[in-house]
Amino acid sequence: MRAAHPTVREFTRADWPWLSAWYADETLNEQLGPLDQEWLDHVLADDTGVELVVALDGAPVASIGCVWADGHTENDHTVTALAVDPGRRRQGLATLALEAALGWPGHPPAAGWRAYVDLANLPALAFFRRRGWLDLGVADDMRTFRRPGPAVSQQ
Repeated sequence: MRAAHPTVREFTRADWPWLSAWYADETLNEQLGPLDQEWLDHVLADDTGVELVVALDGAPVASIGCVWADGHTENDHTVTALAVDPGRRRQGLATLALEAALGWPGHPPAAGWRAYVDLANLPALAFFRRRGWLDLGVADDMRTFRRPGPAVSQQ
């Protein structure tokens, strides 16, 4: 049984071993990878967004990349990646993790949220459609989705 409230925190260097192990999964690596030292160094130094870890009962279940609004995307934040523990797929964790991460209080104010999805990533396309994100069309071989409503949930 799932914990009622997932915890959300910033990714740290100590998270690297388990996250890089997740990317040994062929599907995850193909859709979102690869991860390497350059990615890790960038994420740890980046001040234009945040990589979040969503955990249940202290165990990481998802990693979610976010880039904060910069005035170039209708003042929306962007979900850059949503990786779920490959051993726990198809359990509703992506939905739980995404909602928890979007509601994380550390995000600066923004008008809303966007996600850019590779046209070949059929599971991700279906995921955002099922959750009611608005399909804004295709640009640069990526489908753009926008979440209706405010950027930060009022929980």
